[in-house]
Amino acid sequence: MAEKKIPKATARRLPLYYRYLRFLYEAGKERVSSAKLSEAVKVDSATIRRDFSYFGALGKRGYGYDVEALMNFFSKTLNQDRLTNVALIGVGNLGQALLNYNFRRNNNIRISAGFDVKDELIGTIHQGVPIYDINEMVEQLEMQQIDVAILTVPSELAQEMADKLVKGGVKGIMNFTPIRVTVPKEIRVHNVDLTNELQTLIYFINYYQDFDKDKNEDKDTVSDPLNDLFYKE
Repeated sequence: MAEKKIPKATARRLPLYYRYLRFLYEAGKERVSSAKLSEAVKVDSATIRRDFSYFGALGKRGYGYDVEALMNFFSKTLNQDRLTNVALIGVGNLGQALLNYNFRRNNNIRISAGFDVKDELIGTIHQGVPIYDINEMVEQLEMQQIDVAILTVPSELAQEMADKLVKGGVKGIMNFTPIRVTVPKEIRVHNVDLTNELQTLIYFINYYQDFDKDKNEDKDTVSDPLNDLFYKE
């Protein structure tokens, strides 16, 4: 029997579910309902049940979900028991921040190698991560068997670095540059444009403020039929 193809939107929510289930487990909780899970992760319960249905019967009607069992299931699904080494391409301001963070709350992800062009960075160790010359990138990616990379270089270097990552055997790129890089179709690219996200947030704030204001003004101008009936001259 062929496996169901999991929608991308569902796949994006799986780490969110896992993190909250892990929080519940560490807090000593044994079970959780879809309603409680919905309230915590801000995803409606119908969507949660639909997401879970792609993986079979994960809960029991009237009981909810077993926290430990569900956490272990998603841990296995997300390969939480396997360490994933990540390469950081570009150790500028954003790169430094990512090195400082280095996914410390996740035991299965770590930045294990950084790459840059600056002589003062090459050969140093930052937060336990060695920084290599960018010219060594392909060789180091192959040697360390790194499948995932974070791209934080200047825009004009984005495509060149993406080409090197592909040559080094990387299967996934988290791209923090505003450039949409071109890669073979088997390579996954997730674009994270902080400026774009912030502009979108500001747009929605302003849009809904204006929308709510217009709606209230329209509400104030609607005539009351009782006024027309009793107070009409």
